[in-house]
Amino acid sequence: MVASIILATVIGYLLGSIPCAYIAGRLVKGVDIRRVGGGNAGALNVMREVGTTAGFAVFLADIAKGSLAVLVAQWLGFPLIAVFFAGFASVVGHNWPVWLRFRGGQGLATTMGVFFALAPVEFGISFAIIVIVILLTSNPRLGSVVGLAFFPLFVWLFDGDLNLIVYSIALLLFCILKALTRLKADLASASGRRSFIIDRQYKPWQRKR
Repeated sequence: MVASIILATVIGYLLGSIPCAYIAGRLVKGVDIRRVGGGNAGALNVMREVGTTAGFAVFLADIAKGSLAVLVAQWLGFPLIAVFFAGFASVVGHNWPVWLRFRGGQGLATTMGVFFALAPVEFGISFAIIVIVILLTSNPRLGSVVGLAFFPLFVWLFDGDLNLIVYSIALLLFCILKALTRLKADLASASGRRSFIIDRQYKPWQRKR
């Protein structure tokens, strides 16, 4: 059991630490995504600073990292606890990738990938909420948090495993704690406070208005 947990964690971390946002920034515009915009090596910063197409590509790649971490652990026949560790490690790898001196993203897209692999139907409903909130507010961070917050509820409504409910709540709280630093920085500025709920600077697809 211990060996499988360690191996799952290593696999998850290495998959999660693939710096998709950094690669997209370099390939498309020749920029270090950590040094432009919000300084965040994630899909949202790529959308805003590199381009919508590149941003969506990074978003899908980040989701894939989380899903692959879970699916590989399941394919290897690891116990559920090791699968959970693999998913968590992929989010940790995305947030603190060894290849970028531990400066990564916020982990929300990778968390989506983990949830998608563990409970695709429940995640699909949650993702619909994410899309609706983003369309109404132009605020991907808010939409992601709101939609993912419903995921444990949907797992419960579909008679899902209690372990998955607890795990999903813990993983979401982990992502929120990671985002607190960014949230404080946003609230410290007048423009950040104005865009806390409805982002008036960007359209839903993150082009400036």
